[in-house]
Formats: sequence, structure tokens, C-alpha cells
Amino acid sequence: MWIFGYGSLIWNPSFSYQDYRLARLDNWVRRFWQGSTDHRGVPGYPGRVVTLISEPAGHCWGVAYKCGESGSQQVIEKLDYREKGGYHRESVTLNFIDGSTIEGLVYVAGPDNSDYLGPASEADIVTQILSAQGPSGSNRDYLNKLANSLRNLSVTDPHVFSIETKVQSEINAEISIR
Repeated sequence: MWIFGYGSLIWNPSFSYQDYRLARLDNWVRRFWQGSTDHRGVPGYPGRVVTLISEPAGHCWGVAYKCGESGSQQVIEKLDYREKGGYHRESVTLNFIDGSTIEGLVYVAGPDNSDYLGPASEADIVTQILSAQGPSGSNRDYLNKLANSLRNLSVTDPHVFSIETKVQSEINAEISIR
């Protein structure tokens, strides 16, 4: 069984795996459109975390983890609990750099869940990320770990990096005012 991570699973899979590889999902893009009230925000003050949005010409790079068959049910149970804030499992085709493909699972949060925030201006996303804090830490920390993890994988994601740049600009402006 292969699990595709495109958000916090990149730097914190929190399950045992046998192997991992850089992988790409076609026809999907990563967006900060999901609310987090259980990890990077709280009820009434959600953070913004990434989900996948269907986009015919798009693609999303991430990490595919190969899990052993003997422990696959435990991995699913653990991830179902971790991703309970609006995410559901989907079967997808994972594309590897060598041109090979394999079926895998990915967790996606769509507009049919109560924590879905949907599209917003980058300014609104930045404001929310700067102010949100939850049991797993600050929303800003989530953004920084995601952006740094993508850089470590040599992956470019214009949406993530634009949000990161704008968050840092806001922080720098706040520091210069002091």
C-alpha cells in the first residue's frame, strides 16, 4: 500500500513505512483551502491547511510512502483519526520520476465538509495563517515546515511559496514598526 503526502505528511508521516519516493499527482493542485480546528487552529478560529483541488492541467508533488501489508490496516486507522477534520481517502495514480506509476491513497478535504474554507484572497489566507494557533502548533509553523520540506525535495509550488513570501513580508513589516 502506498500513501501520498502533500502537506504535513511530508515532514511528519507518524506511521511506519518501508520506503518513500518523490511522487506526483496529475490533475490536482495544493491549496490552503481547508480549515483546521483540531491541529493548527481551534473551533471558531480555524487555521488554514492544504488540501487538493481538482485542476485538469495541474499537478502536485509530494512524498509517497510504501507501507507493509501486515501493518496497512493500522496505518489507515491512524491516518483516518489524524485526518478526521474533513478529509476522506481517495484512490489515485502516483507518478514517479522514473516514469513508473502505482495506485495509492491520498487524503483530500473537499467542499462537502464543515471545515472547508474554500478559495480566498492571498491577503486573507495570510491574515488567517498569521493569527491561527492550535494543539499541533501555530499555523505559521505549518506553512514554514511545508515550504521548507518542498524546497528540500526540490519541488516548486507557486501557491505555497507566494503565501510564505507574503507571511514573511507581514512579519518583517511588523518587526520594522517596533
